[in-house]
Amino acid sequence: MTKHDSQKDASSPIVITGIDTHAHIFRTDLPMAEQRRYAPEYNAQATEFLAQLADHNISHGVLVQPSFLGTDNGFMLTALREHPQRLKGIAVVDPSISDAELDELGKAGVVGIRLNLIKKTLEDYTAPLWQSFFSKLAQRNWVVEIQREIDDLASFLPAILESGVEIIIDHFGRTLHGIQTSNPAHRDFLDLLSSGAPIWTKISAAYRCDANLEQAQTMLATLRSAYGHSDLLLWGSDWPNTQFEAQTDYPSQYRFMEALLPNMDERNKILITNPSKLFAF
Repeated sequence: MTKHDSQKDASSPIVITGIDTHAHIFRTDLPMAEQRRYAPEYNAQATEFLAQLADHNISHGVLVQPSFLGTDNGFMLTALREHPQRLKGIAVVDPSISDAELDELGKAGVVGIRLNLIKKTLEDYTAPLWQSFFSKLAQRNWVVEIQREIDDLASFLPAILESGVEIIIDHFGRTLHGIQTSNPAHRDFLDLLSSGAPIWTKISAAYRCDANLEQAQTMLATLRSAYGHSDLLLWGSDWPNTQFEAQTDYPSQYRFMEALLPNMDERNKILITNPSKLFAF
């Protein structure tokens, strides 16, 4: 993107043709979190992500702070400030963060925070520190995005919802054996969706669930049935598909999405209407 394009991006409304709600950017020379499960060996720049969007007629994107960069959101914030009309962000922060720091993130284009809880011991989300934190996010109309296996989601989501904040569940709930209506823990999660609780689900990165297209279609149908609609579903490419780079790429994930969502009305809802509403593009 040229300097002229960047200036135009900052001032001119851009027609929404699609919103990719899940992508990561990073460089190998950035400080990495001490406790991490993975470290990249290549760079993934905002300009590369925007080029992928342009190639697939998608106008906007949401950047999600990768867990291996910890709470240093600086690289993502720079991209948000450079492309304020096209990009918004989900940050990773400490729950003790101040209101002033949250406000600065908001000015840059942050619209939520992420809890990556894969292989982590759960916190007590009823504790005053966490409830105060979540309430601050709710007051800003931000979301809490959660990456966690489906098996115990229902055990702690109600405590977070108590604050009034909305929740996003990443990647079909990260299940490796499908969403099983006969499994009590899965059933409890689906019951939460059926209750009308403000829980969004990303039908993204089926490969992280070891699911092929047919299995992803079954999971989508289960989610759709639990919700009773498609109004709280989102899609993301998960670009650059960290740890799965040899298996997939942006074009493959886009084609997977097209096959998963053959009905154009539902596809437009999930790519445009739903994320526009949630992230206030």
